[in-house]
Amino acid sequence: MVITDDFSKLEVADLEDLLVRDSSVKVAGIDIDGQLRGKLMSKKKFLSIAGSGFGFCSVIFGWDMHDKTYFKELKISNKENGYRDMVAEVDLRTFRRIPWENNIPLFLCSFREPDGSKLIACPRSLLERAVERIASRGWGALAGAEYEFYTFRAPSSQPHHSSQQNSSTTATFLQKNPVNELPHLEEGMFGYSLTRPVHNQEWYYKIFDTCIEMRSNIEGWHTESGPGVYEAALEFGDIQEMADRGALFKYITKSVSSNYGITPCFMAKPREGLPGNSGHVHVSLKDNKTGANLFARESEDKDAPYPDAAHLSEVGRQFLAGLLTGLPDVMPILAPTINSYKRLVENFWAPVTVSWGLEHRAASIRLIAPPTSSPKATRFEVRVPGADTNSHLVMATILALGYWGIEKKLEIPVPPLGRGEDVGNAGDAGERLAKNLKEATERFARKGSVAREVFGDDFVDHFKGTREHECRLWDEAVTDWEVRRYIETV
Repeated sequence: MVITDDFSKLEVADLEDLLVRDSSVKVAGIDIDGQLRGKLMSKKKFLSIAGSGFGFCSVIFGWDMHDKTYFKELKISNKENGYRDMVAEVDLRTFRRIPWENNIPLFLCSFREPDGSKLIACPRSLLERAVERIASRGWGALAGAEYEFYTFRAPSSQPHHSSQQNSSTTATFLQKNPVNELPHLEEGMFGYSLTRPVHNQEWYYKIFDTCIEMRSNIEGWHTESGPGVYEAALEFGDIQEMADRGALFKYITKSVSSNYGITPCFMAKPREGLPGNSGHVHVSLKDNKTGANLFARESEDKDAPYPDAAHLSEVGRQFLAGLLTGLPDVMPILAPTINSYKRLVENFWAPVTVSWGLEHRAASIRLIAPPTSSPKATRFEVRVPGADTNSHLVMATILALGYWGIEKKLEIPVPPLGRGEDVGNAGDAGERLAKNLKEATERFARKGSVAREVFGDDFVDHFKGTREHECRLWDEAVTDWEVRRYIETV
């Protein structure tokens, strides 16, 4: 093929020409926490494995985000199997160049078993399965994602040497200093401000421009309410491409920001008493032949079960029913850390119940449809996930639950929230979602859970083990709050 900007049809035979001026290539896969795990390899080595895949140590699915092996070793990678190799299969469609590393090529990988089957813990593979199921009906899925994050000034490791300021110095600082002493990039509550980004203008535009260069385009980029808080709405598109963009957006933001002495923070709730960081996801289904939005109705349904759903198709209603019915059973994916549940509390614009509504921003699922939008824009915004989530797991979960609802022909289980109603009030008929990771994981892993039905036992057992590990670490931790509260009084 002729090398163009469209890499969706890139083939192994094209790589010699594509990489003619390169001596090395970076490759990376996605681990269970959404981190890119990869390495640099010579061009010669890359060309030899681009079609067949290469061995990659499975330990990345046997340890946590800080490389600590799980307390209870899991089936995929453990001492007994020698932390065996799996196969990393290069996805040529993901070709990009990394601007801040002299435009070195980057390819993403999916992980496979030695026999070629999908590795059950691989987030990209889990999303592949969900897409394959809807593709069997001739359907595709589109998605968009919005990520909020706090920004902090990285302390200098040496006074008066700004070149020594990066995210590594932030980590060193936090080993010896209270978290609250880490300075925000900006102070005050300035959502949608045009003046605040000017304070760090070069960094602000560098993030936006670098995302374009790496095909993780931002549609909207602005300050949010909170000290040094920013939000990026990524350009919508194919759901698999969007999941990759979500992971790459964090990678870009962390890498570029570190070079400016800025540490971005995608934790769900970095500061007590302030809003958290959301990671909302928009999703719709389309007919692959016609491109038609499968959630839209041709005309208003006067006999709709609820007025809010009058312009939502039967497929859309069943998809919504699947989301709402399965939501309590998949919370460890949508809120994967101990800290996630600090965000999901009442009175902070965060959804805490099984709830939905037309253009309702307090609900777990916001329906966007006529008469407040055009029919072709009909979609769901899933507002439960925080910015701390794994984009591939979240999008796989949304798609799997929605399709499960379609297969089961489920009906919407709860009425919509009324205008002006908050979640959790007397008019909210929805179940309260889990209040902590332990509760969420127990529900996720229980016999007969919706998670087991849509993902299978092997994935659920693996992910359960990773979250139980996180809970145990938390149970053993002694926090600053405990010491301050009890040091003199007990």
